[in-house]
Amino acid sequence: MKLNTLKPAFGSVKTRKRIGRGPGSGLGGTSTRGHKGAKARSGYKKKIGFEGGQMPLQRRLPKFGFKNINRVEYKAVNLDAIQALVSANNLEKVGLADFVAAGLAKPKDLVKVLGNGELTSKVDVEANAFSKSAEAAITAAGGNATKV
Repeated sequence: MKLNTLKPAFGSVKTRKRIGRGPGSGLGGTSTRGHKGAKARSGYKKKIGFEGGQMPLQRRLPKFGFKNINRVEYKAVNLDAIQALVSANNLEKVGLADFVAAGLAKPKDLVKVLGNGELTSKVDVEANAFSKSAEAAITAAGGNATKV
């Protein structure tokens, strides 16, 4: 075996198709594009949703609904989660930083306290918003609900 006799394995190297190089190549004429039509032309680009001239699905279906640009999205935290947090860490005051540390919210989230579950401990809660039932339950337990 010599370096000048080395060849790639049979079938591992394919020759490139040279399209549009005259009739002798067998790939001249229409250059494998068929006859006429948009796909045969240069610059053809398939439009998303195009159905060959038929009315596309996104135009056949009616429009409905809207997105309210003024909507404020809150992360919900229930009273039972606050009670579990207070019991585990022996807290008297629960704020946004405590919710983030417990994994109940992310740092940029707005937190709303909802009234699911029971609150047995006296605790001061700081949040961005409260439901009426949550606020009533917190004050009934002897704590304060403070909006931040």
